[in-house]
Amino acid sequence: MNELYWLVMLVLNFLLIMLALRLWGKMGLYIWVPISVILANIQVTKNVMLFGMEATLGNIVYATGFLATDILSELYGKRESAKAVAIGFFSLLAMTIIMQVALLFEPAASDIAHPSLSLVFGLMPRIALGSLIAYLISNLHDIWAFDYWKRKKPGRNTLWLRNNLSTFVSQLIDTLVFTLIAFLGVYPQSVLIQIIISTYVLKWVVAMLDTPFMYLARNWNEKQKLPQ
Repeated sequence: MNELYWLVMLVLNFLLIMLALRLWGKMGLYIWVPISVILANIQVTKNVMLFGMEATLGNIVYATGFLATDILSELYGKRESAKAVAIGFFSLLAMTIIMQVALLFEPAASDIAHPSLSLVFGLMPRIALGSLIAYLISNLHDIWAFDYWKRKKPGRNTLWLRNNLSTFVSQLIDTLVFTLIAFLGVYPQSVLIQIIISTYVLKWVVAMLDTPFMYLARNWNEKQKLPQ
């Protein structure tokens, strides 16, 4: 059933990001980027079995952040994409700091949430550190690579190429940096290797499947169907 839920999650994320774009234009993508970063860092604390491998959740929603920045770069330019990355970085940093302070509060006798919050957000500093470093490095590379291939291979017919070439390498960088910082020493080596492989493969699949949505976004923009 996990594989079915994964597909449902995939479709849901694609639909929501495109809905945000259609309703609010580039502002919708600015909204989506922090949503994807924060949700991914919460979901990543849960391990599941997918396609016979142990994997962490959060791969889909995090990967859609790359789709958002690639659409921004394609339609509005490199500077707008970099702005979205900065917004995502600030959002994750703010969430981490605020939740660490929230955990300092002494819970009331009737409280039922504190143990669960402590379990999830108690891991957050290390996860957030790995995520912040990986997020910056991988997204800055993605912006640079997409812009590079856009200049080398301009035009609609090569949109799929620059979208995938930039994202594949960026996702590999992100996966290695984040997983080693966040989980090295937390899981046995065999599990850690499974997580690295499954995380990259699943992100790679998402990157492959998001290409039609890049074309849809460009089509909307050319037909002036997006808010300015």
